[in-house]
Amino acid sequence: MFTGIVQGVARVAAVVERPGLKTLTLQFPAGFGAGLEVGASVAVDGTCLTVTALHAQPDAPGRAAAADFDVMAQSLALTTLARLRDGSRVNVERAAKQGAEVGGHELSGHVDCTGTVVDIRRPENNHVLRIALPAPWMRYVFAKGYIAVDGASLTVAEARREADGSGWFEVWLIPETLRMTIFGDKAAGDAVNIEIERQTQIVVDTVERVLADRLGPLMPAIERLLADTVPATGAAGGPARR
Repeated sequence: MFTGIVQGVARVAAVVERPGLKTLTLQFPAGFGAGLEVGASVAVDGTCLTVTALHAQPDAPGRAAAADFDVMAQSLALTTLARLRDGSRVNVERAAKQGAEVGGHELSGHVDCTGTVVDIRRPENNHVLRIALPAPWMRYVFAKGYIAVDGASLTVAEARREADGSGWFEVWLIPETLRMTIFGDKAAGDAVNIEIERQTQIVVDTVERVLADRLGPLMPAIERLLADTVPATGAAGGPARR
């Protein structure tokens, strides 16, 4: 589990590509790798990855300066990790410890989809990202709700859904968030990893399922009632004559 509080920015030091698998070597920010072990989980741009090898600091054997992570084909297809190259920067967070303070919201590190940055505004001392989402994921995004973008727990400031189920939402970032993350690097057209807040998803899915179960048998009668009560329209748009 993760909290969505990004702990720093790592740099991609090497990329090894094999069929269906990519191995990333990440150079960590100072102090991030202290006590890190092979098998530990790290969120990389919001994607939960497993440490497969450690590269210790020359002057501090107990502190990892870098680590290797294998990214399987499914993760490459669902996330932005397939686009990483030498020198790319990524948000990183260590797995939360039992009893740790949750400053953001609980994240699994299982990315649901990718969104696209469609607009960036810079009001004084703020940084606003507008991110487009495809259907069906926009149905779970509400103003004042939580969402994870590249592993960062953020509050949705505004959201709009379109008739086809797609839409967009905005997040406002303070200078400290920009300092600790890669969001200052983003430009319009960039893709970002999205993890939907699970409790919201459960509530929406449950309500829709209950309504479908209860109203489903009544839909034919409701449609007949609407057909009888709503005037038909003629070719000119006015009430049809019988």
